[in-house]
Amino acid sequence: MAELIFALLALALFFALAMNRASFRTWAIAVAIYTLAVQITFGFPLWSFAGWLVAGLLYAGGLPSVKRNYVTAPVFRALKGAMPSISETEREALEAGTAGWDAELFSGRPDFAKLRRVAPITLTDEERAFLDGPTEELCRKLDDWQIRHDLHDIPEDIWQFVRENGFLGMLISKEHGGLGFSAQAQSLVLGKISTKSPDACIIVMVPNSLGPGELIEEYGTAKQKAHYLPRLAKGDEIPCFALTGPFSGSDAASMRDVGVVTKGMHAGVETLGIKLTWDKRYITLAPKATLLGLAFRLVDPDNHLGQGEEVGITLALIPTDHPGVETGRRHLPTGAAFPNGPTRGRDVFIPLDWIIGGPERAGQGWRMLMNCLAAGRAVSLPATGAAAAKAVARHSTAYARVRKQFGLPIGFMEGVEEPLARLAENAYGLEAARAVTCSMVTAGEKPAVISALLKYLSTARMRQSVNDGLDIHGGRGICDGPSNYLQSAYQMVPVGITVEGANILTRSLIAFAQGALRSHPYLLSEIEALNDEDTEQGIERFETIFDDHRAFLLSNATGALFHNLTFGTFATAPLDSGEMKRWWKQLSRASRSFALVADMTVALLGGGLKTKQKITGRMADALAELYLLSSILKRFQDDGRQWADRKLVDYCARNCLARFDAALRGVLDNFPVRWAAWIIAPLVLPFGVRRPASDKDAKTIVRQALQPGAFRDRLTRDIYTPDSPDEPLGLLEVALEKTIANEDAEKKLERAIRKGEVQRFHDRDWIKQAEEKGVLTPKEARDLAELRDLVARVIAVDDFAPDELARKSQTGPSHTTSNQHIAAE
Repeated sequence: MAELIFALLALALFFALAMNRASFRTWAIAVAIYTLAVQITFGFPLWSFAGWLVAGLLYAGGLPSVKRNYVTAPVFRALKGAMPSISETEREALEAGTAGWDAELFSGRPDFAKLRRVAPITLTDEERAFLDGPTEELCRKLDDWQIRHDLHDIPEDIWQFVRENGFLGMLISKEHGGLGFSAQAQSLVLGKISTKSPDACIIVMVPNSLGPGELIEEYGTAKQKAHYLPRLAKGDEIPCFALTGPFSGSDAASMRDVGVVTKGMHAGVETLGIKLTWDKRYITLAPKATLLGLAFRLVDPDNHLGQGEEVGITLALIPTDHPGVETGRRHLPTGAAFPNGPTRGRDVFIPLDWIIGGPERAGQGWRMLMNCLAAGRAVSLPATGAAAAKAVARHSTAYARVRKQFGLPIGFMEGVEEPLARLAENAYGLEAARAVTCSMVTAGEKPAVISALLKYLSTARMRQSVNDGLDIHGGRGICDGPSNYLQSAYQMVPVGITVEGANILTRSLIAFAQGALRSHPYLLSEIEALNDEDTEQGIERFETIFDDHRAFLLSNATGALFHNLTFGTFATAPLDSGEMKRWWKQLSRASRSFALVADMTVALLGGGLKTKQKITGRMADALAELYLLSSILKRFQDDGRQWADRKLVDYCARNCLARFDAALRGVLDNFPVRWAAWIIAPLVLPFGVRRPASDKDAKTIVRQALQPGAFRDRLTRDIYTPDSPDEPLGLLEVALEKTIANEDAEKKLERAIRKGEVQRFHDRDWIKQAEEKGVLTPKEARDLAELRDLVARVIAVDDFAPDELARKSQTGPSHTTSNQHIAAE
């Protein structure tokens, strides 16, 4: 019995020391005390003296000279050159933004208090009034079919409305004539507009995201701010920002657009300036813009600026009517109506003070862009992704309750129930992630890693939601026309997937590959020490970091094994987490596993990390699920722990953890260093992957979502929801209310039809027949007749005369390719 007690004590001692990141000296003392206790108890057995040897080695390993000569220096030499290198543009991207909750997840021991300190959705009275007032009015004014089909453009009266009401200056401070809205408010405004017309949303989104307005506000000279910001805020200037070119898409840093510092004539005076040649495409608002923000590579062969010949990527402001600026014809991205097109110029001379921030900011363009993108990418596209998920969930649940097949609402059929459950999950989860991230940005954070994660996550789930919505609507969804409320979202999905870093790139190269360097507590500092040209200084810097990293790795390895074997029972959770305590514990447990696999991935793949993009993509997926679950649990808390939402939160949590395990399983199954995968797999997945939520759980939340009420309204909050039956979406809402109100009468009618008492055919009024036979009361008959007409309008599809759809005849070439001019040069 004593032997068993000491064996268990040894095991407990090992896990306690390892999980709490004990130093060599602490380990040595603990082993010595344990060995002494064994010898006193068992009479100094011979094998017990091995304990003193281990204690001695551990103590010696903690001595600075021994540790440096026999541990730190050999490891330093082994890793030097093996770890991933960091280019200058990568370094600028890594230095941009801030690390926050992402760093907690990478740590393996997240401090939940930090997450819960992030403010819930908070709007000022002015912001709420704007969302409920001008934004609602704009949505009512928008005719999506006219915009994307009849005009293929944004009408001038809409442009005028957004100008007059300050929509183009939400991001610009009040000091400079803008609205000075928070990121939270901007996000909600953009999301609401997008649920009526994605094209109209884009003309508001672009001036309020990465572009001249934000860059001038953040980096502009006093003169640039005074001149441009009031004009941008009022819409007197329409901005665009040109970054992408034919040969530099996702690899924007390799741009061939060039500016040469030289003397030239400007306003009749010879001055030092820049001679620019550029060729950009995919530039949103370019066809309408009056002010061009341009990114280019600046060279200074005569060293006028004192920075050498290669100055670096630089940003400038150029009026589009400046001599030599050529605005090309329009692109047609997925047939959308928002203005988008190329811009180019050859040997265009501009003065140096047109550089954003003035000549002092020459060569700092990439850092400026990455710093703004770190926050901006968290606002615009996640806003539209979450809004689309909420809108499709609301419209599809209403349609699935109103539309009947085989004598019952299609939402009651398990085949339809499955995508409806996904819609509810995506609506709740994406809104949760959007809200918490915007609160971070509003508080001054610039969450570079989280913004990249959220961009690809929200747009990918948006695509899933739109596809599910179309599946549920069937023919009603694919027949386009003025009454179709899904096609504009479907048309715009690929745009969201592609812009601000294509999802394939963001997932496989940025979210984890750069995220690990940015958010890992030790990795970036270790790489910098390994790359130190002074080897002795590098070893000195590396020593402390590596010692902490060693303890960190052992802590996560033992912590992962312990918490996975005990199913997270002893993992940490907020004290007041109530009914969600188990999910907070599971989040803590999963963070341990993620931190361990992330450490293994970076350490063993080293410089090959960038080429193992399937591995890094799956690690990004795992991190995304942890962030999504974090956001969902925080939302439940912020929403006041609504009892009706509890089942949905459980459903989301189970699926997040199942997808997280599947991502780690994919990493381990395909990890190129097989011995490491064999060691790590039992630590992080000792019982295999967790199962997703059950069909029973899905049925419960779908039945809730099919009913009008507080649950459905919370799930789909802050989208455009008209109540007039004259609008397709308002008609859908009215029909749903009437369907629920007349549910009992419909059941009576259905029973009579099944019995053959009433015949439901187009050649007769079956409701009147039911009234005549006493199946329905006169009031029930009137109400069902009204409902029948409403449902007929809900499920109706548009049709057109052939000449309405015919393309107008044209003379001459109707299009060119965006780089035909290149071939001609």
